[in-house]
Amino acid sequence: MARLIITVAAALLWGCSSTKHVPDGQMLLDKVEIKIDDDRTVHSEELINFLRQTPNHKVLGFAKLQLATYSLSGSDSTKWYNRWLRSLGQPPVIYDADLTDASRRQLRQAMINRGYMEAEVEVDTLLRPDKKRAAVTYRIHTGEPHVISNMALNVPDSAIRAILERDSAMFDIGAGDLFDRNRLDNLRTTIASRLHDEGYYGFSREYITFTADTVRGSKDIALTLNLRAPDNTRPADPHHLYYIRSVTFVTEEATHAEHPDTVGYRNISVVYGPDRYIKPSALYDMCFIEPGRPYSSRMVDKTYSSLSRLSILRFINIEMHPGGTVGNAEMLDAVITISRNKKQSISLELEGTNSEGDLGFGIGATYQNRDLTHRSELLSVKFRAAYESLSGNLDGFINKRFTEYAAEAGITFPKFELPFASRAFKKRMQATTEFALSFNWQERPEYTRVIAGIAWRWKWNNRLRDMARRHTFDLIDINYVRLPRSTIDFIDQIAPSNPLLRYSYEDHFIMRLGYTFYQTNRRIPTAEVNAFAMQPSITTWRFSAETAGNLLYGLSHLFKAKRDDGAYKVFGIQYAQYVKGEIDHTYTLNLNSRNALAFHAGFGIAYPYGNSSMVPFEKRFYAGGANGVRGWGVRTLGPGCYDSRNDVEDFINQCGDISLILSAEYRAKLFWVFEGAIFIDAGNIWTIHEYPNQPGGMFKFNKFYKQIAASYGLGIRMDFTYFLLRFDLGFKAHNPAMNQEPWPLIHPKWSRDANFHFSVGYPF
Repeated sequence: MARLIITVAAALLWGCSSTKHVPDGQMLLDKVEIKIDDDRTVHSEELINFLRQTPNHKVLGFAKLQLATYSLSGSDSTKWYNRWLRSLGQPPVIYDADLTDASRRQLRQAMINRGYMEAEVEVDTLLRPDKKRAAVTYRIHTGEPHVISNMALNVPDSAIRAILERDSAMFDIGAGDLFDRNRLDNLRTTIASRLHDEGYYGFSREYITFTADTVRGSKDIALTLNLRAPDNTRPADPHHLYYIRSVTFVTEEATHAEHPDTVGYRNISVVYGPDRYIKPSALYDMCFIEPGRPYSSRMVDKTYSSLSRLSILRFINIEMHPGGTVGNAEMLDAVITISRNKKQSISLELEGTNSEGDLGFGIGATYQNRDLTHRSELLSVKFRAAYESLSGNLDGFINKRFTEYAAEAGITFPKFELPFASRAFKKRMQATTEFALSFNWQERPEYTRVIAGIAWRWKWNNRLRDMARRHTFDLIDINYVRLPRSTIDFIDQIAPSNPLLRYSYEDHFIMRLGYTFYQTNRRIPTAEVNAFAMQPSITTWRFSAETAGNLLYGLSHLFKAKRDDGAYKVFGIQYAQYVKGEIDHTYTLNLNSRNALAFHAGFGIAYPYGNSSMVPFEKRFYAGGANGVRGWGVRTLGPGCYDSRNDVEDFINQCGDISLILSAEYRAKLFWVFEGAIFIDAGNIWTIHEYPNQPGGMFKFNKFYKQIAASYGLGIRMDFTYFLLRFDLGFKAHNPAMNQEPWPLIHPKWSRDANFHFSVGYPF
């Protein structure tokens, strides 16, 4: 049936004439090619954006799906289904001779801007009026490029010249490079930005020009960078340095108040309205624009970033106003306008359940206070309660219902908090501090369980050139699990020979320390960066490391605590001791605005030692699922060649201490919000030690490469800008599990080898 539906759909789409909606006497622009006689330095893909007219988009390089969808519509535009099909599709691109000639001129100018001054562009047009189709080929003859032989500076302003000579790294073009006008224009922008950081507030890139001298009969260019004097001044006059005279915060309420109230604090002023909802000290700690110091655009951006951490603020705007002249320096008054966010909020959740006639309900509430002590601390309190009645014979059980009570409380400070740290150090760190407490009480027929936790962590962001970085440091993260009550033989019955399953229910204690680092060059939309501009490639790195139990182990040794069953305990509970590390890398190559290739590699390892012979279950790795090897369901792959037969019974065994995953994915925009994908995944998990309940799971150098699972599949995604829904269908290609079909790629079976995944966001 599925094959029949696919066949019929394909016939409907591709059977429709692509020229159905092409008017008589006109032609569909069916094909456009760019051919370069010397493509060693310039590739045709780089020049597509200079074309004024391109054909309808092709999916996978051959299928014009959007045009086919549009062609399914009828000619009567008053009917809703015709309008709907046209909104999903793309109308045919009609060949236009004027736009073709404009494209030729644009391509030639693009080549000239890249240093090919003698480039010529020819156009070959194949017109087929009988079939209403046209094809255009642009042939580019590059000629010999002009090359920069040397670059000199003509900068009379000695202060600016010193900055340029000191910071030579900004010159990414020089002797030996092509005379590329685009790169020279970028250099002007870079220099202007650098000077803005050095106090030259009024400097513009228009003050920078270039002079190119050529020698007759040669392609070498002697390039000179010129600095023009400020407007309406003599050529030798220097550019002005700008200093900050004052910094004033103005609340939005103050702009409407009859009698605003001004409060001075250290070297800033705050103008309030009727409500002083935020203390001046909180604003001072987030402000890096300092009176008496030179203007710096970097400090302005830093102030924007820091103030955005204040959850009570909804809007921030920084303006510079002329503040007169002192000596040879121009003065600026910084005015920072802020408006407040909603201080408190409450949300409620209600759910109902029906499990084979057993009715239940759950209720949850969340309270947030964004300005607890007028320093923009964010207090968040969550509470949840759930109950489900049970029917049947419950004799011998300790509870006759499912009950759960959960509470979480956390407070986030917008700055770095550490006892005895200086105020200057806290301000320099630019970090937020989080404290969190959690408590969960569960009642089941077989047991009563308590889960509690406490955490203290810091988070901060920074940038290095075009890289954005995020850091998280968990100073204290404690997890406590205890079973105060259970049936007499509950622990022994669930899995007498399975230490993993026993551990997940037995009392345990984890006190960990961890660090996570994330870096990406993904552009953040700003006034200078177009949010819709295509980025050639995106690179992300993620690294995390954590360790647990070392402090407790040291204290146990120091105070000569006694071992119980070979292990030290805290409050009668054995604590975990291990070290764990993960590294993850993703690279996305945008082929054009509609097609991309994405690659992903991840590796992780966890090792128990000291007080533990096994890594805690929740800290171990698992394979399969929507973000893993997608030919397998979540927690159904590995470890190693472990033979899993029952997902329900074996999932507890399908975890490991070593993880490896490799993925490649081709992504293509289809039509409307739909995107398509083709992917290949490979990877597995392994254990460090040989465990009797996980035969074949141990990592061995002479065998692990044979145990790497592989899968392939197709995906459909719906991109709604703010979130993306993902539907992936994965198929097993190589299965390393013992006593199972090793090569499903050759011997496929739908019920055995296919797995469907639904998720939110890209897999990597």
